[in-house]
Amino acid sequence: MAKKGSRILVGLVCEVCKNMNYVVEKNKLNTQGTLKLKKYCRHCKRRQIHKEKKKLD
Repeated sequence: MAKKGSRILVGLVCEVCKNMNYVVEKNKLNTQGTLKLKKYCRHCKRRQIHKEKKKLD
């Protein structure tokens, strides 16, 4: 079995309403900065910028 290695789970939080809407994997070797993605927020009902909040286990 292959190990995941350098991939970690992070939560994406909406900058407007502060709700965590997504959980994604991030390669910490290739992406050393924080993630900022424009994703759909179902609480705001529109596309907002989502930032990486914390590492999940």
